[in-house]
Amino acid sequence: MAAAPILSWENLSLHQGSGWLFRDLDLAIAPRDRLALIGRNGAGKTTMLKLIAGEIEADKGTRSIQPGTKIVMLEQDPFFTGYATLMDFALHGPDAPPRHEVEAIAGQLGIDMARPADSASGGERRRAALARALASDPDLLLLDEPTNHLDLAAIDWLEDWLGRYRGAFVAISHDRTFLERLTRATLWLDRGSIRRKDIGFGGYEAWMEQIYAEEARAADKLDAKLKIEAHWLERGVTARRKRNQGRLEKLWEMRATRAAMLGPQGAAKLKLASDDVKTKAVIVADKVSKAFPHTPFASSAVETLRNGVSTSLDTNGGGKRLIIKDFSLRITRGDRIGLVGANGSGKTTLLRLLTGELAPDSGTVTLAKTLHGVMIDQQRSLLSPEKRVRDVLAEGGDWLDVRGVRKHIQGYLKDFLFDPGLVDARVGTLSGGEQSRLLLAREFARKSNLLVLDEPTNDLDLETLDLLQEVIADYDGTVLIVSHDRDFLDRTVTVTLGLDGSGKVDIVAGGYADWEKQRAARSVKSPGAVRVERSRDTEALAPPPPPKKAKLSYKDQRDYDLLPARIEDIAAQIARDEAALHDPALYTRDPAKFAALTKAIEAARAEKDAAEERWLELAEMVEG
Repeated sequence: MAAAPILSWENLSLHQGSGWLFRDLDLAIAPRDRLALIGRNGAGKTTMLKLIAGEIEADKGTRSIQPGTKIVMLEQDPFFTGYATLMDFALHGPDAPPRHEVEAIAGQLGIDMARPADSASGGERRRAALARALASDPDLLLLDEPTNHLDLAAIDWLEDWLGRYRGAFVAISHDRTFLERLTRATLWLDRGSIRRKDIGFGGYEAWMEQIYAEEARAADKLDAKLKIEAHWLERGVTARRKRNQGRLEKLWEMRATRAAMLGPQGAAKLKLASDDVKTKAVIVADKVSKAFPHTPFASSAVETLRNGVSTSLDTNGGGKRLIIKDFSLRITRGDRIGLVGANGSGKTTLLRLLTGELAPDSGTVTLAKTLHGVMIDQQRSLLSPEKRVRDVLAEGGDWLDVRGVRKHIQGYLKDFLFDPGLVDARVGTLSGGEQSRLLLAREFARKSNLLVLDEPTNDLDLETLDLLQEVIADYDGTVLIVSHDRDFLDRTVTVTLGLDGSGKVDIVAGGYADWEKQRAARSVKSPGAVRVERSRDTEALAPPPPPKKAKLSYKDQRDYDLLPARIEDIAAQIARDEAALHDPALYTRDPAKFAALTKAIEAARAEKDAAEERWLELAEMVEG
């Protein structure tokens, strides 16, 4: 017999802005539930958590909770203003946790709670908020992006803690690996409704595809134009995800090529078969070392929590801490380089060295003269809330240059999963995730041959992460990525640079899972050198070997090669026709042209859908 819910909502309805955000939703949470709360940016995920927590009142519905149930919410951006130290923040309020419990968890997380709150970093504040929430011993824990600003070591620790946790939790997260490892059921917020499926996040995408397929079949019975307008986003997301399977195969091939170029495991030099345009170096680091003045707190934090591995810090004498030691690497055009490691291990230092922003103490870093980079670091604060979307993207106009190609703003908005009708929306009305996506759209439009992404996945929903992976895969320059998102790295990078804070940099062909496998193998071979506190089934994270390609007929191969360009041409034509149709006076001035454009757009969309379906069928044949 199923346990009675500790909390439930019946007929939950909430009015927001000009309409209903939720309408007549039913929700129940059992004592040991491990729930992933999924939904696009703006769907109301954080609002739903606040309703569950009782922080905001619904306009309609009944909230029932078992007496004595303690609910604690870890907010995405906790409010630290007015607190002298991180400990003061953790111990505030009538339901403050015991001090000794906060200190115990803070010690395991490697955070000094005496740190002044106003000068603490985002990672330090997140750990302090975690210490407060977990030390409260709640029956129901509500987690809003718990891995934001955490390094890999802290994420590992949090996963262990939640694995042992005896209560229920609901988690919003863009970190697929986190959700796959911990959740057992999924709540999907979609267009004002909520669906529950008793499968963990690992089964969510297949479930979503099934729902969209059922809706598409039902939509076939509706008017064709209504079907196209109502389902452009869902169908686009579905097609994009399937196309990305082909991109993943290409990524595995690139990794295999890069592995052949690398020497023995951990070696810094590359063996190049040729030095043609495709393998021409854009950044060359040769025996680079860098040290900074020794900071006792930073050192102890890294030493306390370094991916579960106990090591000692190398020093370079004179009160300096060695960050990078004898690092050499040749980065070629088209490489996707991921940088991983605990906070304080040297990722930012290495990134600054590779981009020429920071000079090494010894060794050299040589950058190609033609290198032109764009930095994407998710600084939403740089966006003025009063500006319109078209002001941010197209300086108030209708057209913008996207890496040298002229595009209509509405078509470009669709490329980044925006409703084209938002072209005149004020930035301040967009959700935090939508603002992050708008920044990505602006930065990716700039002409460059080097992209530098510093924690690009924060505040993005899963569909936007899929889109970001696609854009990176199609980018014809070099990419440097600093990220703690393991799944994102596994899907995007060809080479991983792993730092442990000792100065040594592991160079691994592949993603995060490949780096983790190498570390695990090394710890088995040398058990006395390091102590690993938990084991990992890293095989589950590693990408499968590239499937054997099916041999296509001449016609099929031709379609497979030519259809992507044709799809782009059709999309451009649709954007041009939509731009013309956007003229409010067109219908009165020239009704025949209005009708012709409407018919042409509908026909072009149908052709584009058919072309995408044909290409997907061929891609599936190629992928076996």
